[in-house]
Amino acid sequence: MAQIACRGIRGATTADNNDRESIIDATKELLESIVNKNNLNVDDIAAAFFTTTKDLTAEYPAVAARRSLGWTQVALSNTHEMEVPNDISKCIRVLILVNTDKKQSEINNIYLKDAINLRNRGSDIN
Repeated sequence: MAQIACRGIRGATTADNNDRESIIDATKELLESIVNKNNLNVDDIAAAFFTTTKDLTAEYPAVAARRSLGWTQVALSNTHEMEVPNDISKCIRVLILVNTDKKQSEINNIYLKDAINLRNRGSDIN
């Protein structure tokens, strides 16, 4: 019998504009990709932590999780990222904590749009 562990899944994307529709659409696309690539069941999601760059203020990314994906029982949080010189703009990041029997090496982190190169920028926290 496989042992259940809590694993973190990371993801990031960018919104086209600082408006409600752009933020919700980008977040929804990111979350759907994470769910599909990791074969997630919403009942296994313990929490999701969203951050945005400070140029995104029109809507909370968690709204997409609640309203578009039905994550009504998942603990969700929103905050802004640190301001780092030369960071990408209009970026939405997420850390999803899931209960799973997958090994850490089997987790698929997802990076879309202008966030696709975050892992190659030399930062260990993106």
